[in-house]
Order: sequence, then structure tokens, then C-alpha cells
Amino acid sequence: MTDEPMPGPAGDGSTVPPELTELAAALGVQCEYTDHDGRLQQVSVSTVVAVLEALDVPASTPGAVAASLDRVRDDEWRSMLPPTVVTREGREVQVPVHVAEGADVTAWIELEQSEQPVVPASATPWRVTAPQATATGSFAVVRGPRVQLRQADVYAEPRTVDSRKVARATFTVPADLPLGWHTLHAESGGQTARTPLVVTPERLELRKKVARKQAWGFMVQLYSVRSKDSWGMGDLADLGDLAWQTAHNGGADFVGINPLHATEPVLPVTPSPYLPTSRRFMSPLYIRVEDIRETAYLSAADRSLVEWAGEPVRELSEDSGPIDRDAIWEAKKAALEVVWTAKRSAARQTAFDEFVLEQGKGLVDFATWCAITEHLDGRDWPPELADPSSSAVTTLRNALSERVQFYCWLQWVADEQLRAAHRAGLDAGMRLGLLKDLAVGSASHGADAWADAGVLAQGVSVGAPPDMYNQQGQNWSQPPWHPRALAKAGYAPYREMLRTVLRHCGALRIDHILGLFRLWWIPGGARASAGAYVTYDHEALIGILCLEAQRAGVTVIGEDLGTFEPWIRDYLEERGIFGTSVLLFERDAAGAPVEPEAYRRAALATVTTHDLPPTAGYLAGEHVDLRERLGLLTEEPTVLRGQARAERESLVEALSRRGLTTFDPSERELVEGLHRFLKDTPAALVGVYLTDAVGERRAQNQPGTDTEYPNWKVPLADSAGTVVLLEDLFGNARLRSLVGVMNEEEPEVDPPR
Repeated sequence: MTDEPMPGPAGDGSTVPPELTELAAALGVQCEYTDHDGRLQQVSVSTVVAVLEALDVPASTPGAVAASLDRVRDDEWRSMLPPTVVTREGREVQVPVHVAEGADVTAWIELEQSEQPVVPASATPWRVTAPQATATGSFAVVRGPRVQLRQADVYAEPRTVDSRKVARATFTVPADLPLGWHTLHAESGGQTARTPLVVTPERLELRKKVARKQAWGFMVQLYSVRSKDSWGMGDLADLGDLAWQTAHNGGADFVGINPLHATEPVLPVTPSPYLPTSRRFMSPLYIRVEDIRETAYLSAADRSLVEWAGEPVRELSEDSGPIDRDAIWEAKKAALEVVWTAKRSAARQTAFDEFVLEQGKGLVDFATWCAITEHLDGRDWPPELADPSSSAVTTLRNALSERVQFYCWLQWVADEQLRAAHRAGLDAGMRLGLLKDLAVGSASHGADAWADAGVLAQGVSVGAPPDMYNQQGQNWSQPPWHPRALAKAGYAPYREMLRTVLRHCGALRIDHILGLFRLWWIPGGARASAGAYVTYDHEALIGILCLEAQRAGVTVIGEDLGTFEPWIRDYLEERGIFGTSVLLFERDAAGAPVEPEAYRRAALATVTTHDLPPTAGYLAGEHVDLRERLGLLTEEPTVLRGQARAERESLVEALSRRGLTTFDPSERELVEGLHRFLKDTPAALVGVYLTDAVGERRAQNQPGTDTEYPNWKVPLADSAGTVVLLEDLFGNARLRSLVGVMNEEEPEVDPPR
């Protein structure tokens, strides 16, 4: 019996057996879910088994399920302390401590006092036997006062675990601990244990200078916004100019940008900003070579090399065709290698060294991955290089130390230019500056997957179940965090990623923030629709996000769209995290547009999203035409076109009834009316897609496609398809008119709660 496989092949609708359901529930695997139409859907047995196996829990036979259940029930009793304790400020929490029955036990907390970058033993951190790091990441923690804990009068029946009798003592963590990353210690019978204790803010508060008046800004795909000086795609210098222009000439308070996450160091370059090799580090594609200080001091010969490298791609900035990242990276990489060899002043070299030390082991691992990827030149990675801490990796890192330094330097240069872009917006009067974007995950073959393999689930990828706009579901080809492994790592990889991403911005948008509550796991080789939701410790993940954002002084916006449980929005608002309201999606039970007064105050409101055509194209039904051409529809096109017409008519009716448009508006009048509608909402933040401002009709991305559509390669153009350069933005009549709409005076309101 125990050798028989679990019943029910994939998709056969078989009921999940009770024991398997219990095991799944204990591991946070949901055996059913409610779809976008409100219908309850059952997950197949084979999917549940595959997801449990990805969680390192054997479940392929009834015997394996029974053995796994026994182990899971006793799992927390096997460790003296929990893997990590996360709590909120002002809250008392009780922590279990497991010791041998009858043994005395004491527990105490060492408070975080400060954190300092670890200085590697070698003078060059990219040439070391093993980059040094504490359990909390690449920082040495200087500990503050000790807080002795009192044992609570809580009795738990001892139990036999792995042939030994284990008792549970409960200690009370006081409510008056300061925010921070502390360490909880326990000692019993000569054995000691310690675990991170994270005290997080109860809620984030929107900064006062933004809170009382609605703020607006442009939402842009930076690569698409090019200037005459660009090398074929928008860069960080263009971003600084855009931020200054929109603040100085347009009165905007922020510029929201696509993720700037790292791409491959070799060709081909993945175009999607949402499928990076690393979420923590940046793509050097966005560097403006001429703005690196050392470029100005190159010899005439070296300066000529930089100019020659840029010539073939500069002219691409006025080309309306797809953006050619491969050509751009070849040109920029050649120029950057010339600048890299230039001597830096003592102050500049010190700044670079300090950046490397601050970013620590994570940066060195990332740069090592880049150097090895470049070195292998398309060949498969040998098994001995799979572990970043292996001797083989150490040997190769040392042999490639010059290239490791180069890739560290690229991150420093990009960080400096990002800081300058953010400062340009603030200096021009923006209240928030840059609004950055954090992708859901990173590619399965990338730097994060290599460096963080121990805290990522293997054999599965992340995606989304079918919905109205993606009727076959979505597979994003990204490995998810392994919930238990991440907790055992003290959430250090998550924290270090957040700390880097939260630099140089006033706000951070979390793409699919619902993924911090649960993610749709798709077993390898399965259809996107054949997945299951896996839940996460949202109190820990959201709490750590709030702590790091508060320390950075950054407002957090969660993209809370899609299929989710209603309580999640209430929870996010309670924690001070803004939601996302998209006018095209905001419908009441009867299908009519939600009245503006019903919008949330604590939200970023926009008319559309980057996964739909610009508003003009969408309201003309072009999203249906595009999906039909690409074979993505599962319903009759005529039915969907009828729905699109009805949607447009309902919007026109809602706008005209409020006097925001006529009953037969032009395209431009309709787009402006929709933005006036948003201005009538209480939403604290309103985003205007730059594509809507200039009349662009082409979609930047069509979910569910890869090479069938030029996703993330569409340059900014007007309604006639003519490229709009950064220098010409405020000469565009449609843009100036829409900016005028956004700057109509609004009364001050109470800050969001």
C-alpha cells in the first residue's frame, strides 16, 4: 500500500485524500481556491503532491504522506528556538523554547545597537577565500543592552520527539522593545541557541508633505523614453532630466518607473523588466557612459573609443522599431570597459570601496555570477560551480577578480546615477521623487537563483491562475521563496534585497504584493492553470518590509490586483501600505464603474496598467484584436468585442453624467475625462501613464506571450507612431493639455488612515 502512488492524475478533478489535505494545510498548500469569477476550484492531487515535493516534503505515496505528517507535527519541537521571531512594536509576544524535560532554561535578548559593513580579511573583497558575513547578512551587528526575559506560566504537555522527551517553556518578549533586528538567546543544560527577533512598525505613515494634498506623477517605462543623447534606450540621465522637466514644467510630484533590475551580462539580453537575473542589483544598460566622472578625463584615444562604441546605437533613439537591447549592451559594455580602466581619484576610489563593503557578500556573489557567466560564454555551468561557497567558485572568483571588480564597479556607477536622478526631481520641487518598482521574482537561471538557491523552491515556478485578461493563466518562469527555508535564514536574503531596492527613491511599488501572502506555484512542465496557492508568513514579510521602508523613509505601494481574499486589503491598509486602484478594473456588482467617492484614500490610482494597451487603444477594443491575432482567446472574439464596446459606453456615461466629458467625446477628451475622474477620487496618489499623455496606442506588454509580440521593446511614440523624444515632451500638445488637467487645484484633505 505504501508504495502505491497517490491517486488522481493532473487535472482529473479527483478529490484530495484527507491525509494529503491535512499535510498540505500544515505546509500552507491550498487544495482549493476561488477564481476570478467567484467559483470554487479544486486543485488536482498530482499538483498538490508536486508542490509538497518542492517544499522538500515527500508525498508521492500514502506511506510517504503518513511519515511526513508525523514529522511535520513534531517539527517545531526539534529546535530550541523558532527559526525567526517577528513581532510589532508595542506588542507583547510569547516565544516557545524547547529543552530536555526537567532541564532549567534561561532566555534573553541582545538589542541591536548599530550595523556596520563587514570588512573582509583581504584588502580586496572580491578576492577572498569566503566573503565574511554574519547570520543577518553582510553586516556585523554591534549589540546593545541585554534584556532578560521572564518565563510565562504556560504549561504544555511534554512529548517524545525522535526518541527523546522534550518540554516546552514559554518566555514573554516585552512590548517596549525598540524597532530593529535583535537577537533572542536561550540556554539550557550547557546548550545554547539564538534566533533573530525582528520588531517591526505597527504601520507606515505617509510623509506629512504628501499626506494632505493629492500628488500626481507620470508612470513610465524608462527604456522607452529616449533623448538625442541616449544610446538607443532611455537611461538614468534621461530619468533625471524627465524628473526635472515633469516637476519644473509640469508640477508633478513623482515619476514612477519600471523595475531597473539586473539583466544578463552576455547576449541575448532578456527584455522584460519583470524577469531579471537579480532583483537586488541594477541593469548597467541604464548607465549614461558620458556622465561617469572619469569619462571626462580620458585620453583623446580612449575618448575616441567611447565615441565610436556609441555611434551605431545613438541613431536608434529616433527609430520607431523595437528597442535592440543586444546592440545597446554590446556598445555600452565596450565603452564602459574603457572607462573602467581610467584612474580614479583617491576620494572616488574610497567611495567605490565603501560601496562594495556596504553591499557586502551579496554584491560580491552577484559580480562573481556575472564574471563566471561571461567566462563560460554560453556553456553549461559545471556542477562544481553550482554552490557559491564551493572551493571551485572561490578559485574561479580569484582567477576572474578583475572582472568581478568590473561588475561591482558597474553597480556603484549605476547607484550614483540613480541617486542623481532622484535628487534632480526633489530639487525641482517633487514631493516624492522616484517611485521605483520591485518585480515578483527573478529568473530561474539568474544570479539570485544561484546565490539564494538555498531559500528558493526548486522544480516549480510562479505565475497566476486564469483570469478575465489572461484566460490561460500565466507562468512567470521564476522560482518562489521557500517559506520555511527563508525563515530559517532569518529572512536575511529578503532583507538585504529590500535594503538595496529602497535606496534613492521616495516610494516603492511592490508588483503583485499578494505574493507576500500567497503565490501560485506551477509544477515544472505543467500548464499555468494547473497550479496551487502556497501561503507565506505575511506578518513576517510585510513587517520586515515596513521596518526597512521606515528606516529608508520610503512610502510603500502594493499592487493588490487579481484574485485575492478581501481581508488582505484591510490588512495592508492597517499596516500603512497603499493599494492600487485601476479605473478600468474598478467596477461595482452590476458592472458599472465605481463612483470616484468610493475609491480608497490610501491608494495609487491610475486609469490603466502596463499590461494593457494605452487607454486610447484599449477603449477602441485593440486589446481584443491583439489577443485574437496572437491566439490567446478562449472566448468568441465577437462576444469580447461587444463587452469592450459596452465597457466604453459605461465609462462615457459615467463621465458625462458628472460633466467630465460630452456624451460623444473625442479620444483626447475621453482620456482627459478619465483623469479628471481620478482627480475627483480621494486617492492620495494619481499616476498618469506617459503613453496616455502623448497619444501612444501600442501596448508595452502582452501577457501570455514571449516572441509573438515585442514585449518591453516599444519606444514612446504619439498617436501617429512618430517617436517622441525627451526634448520634445513638453512640446506635445496632448501632454500639455493633460498636465493642465492634473494641475487643476485640489483642496487639502485629511491624511489617509
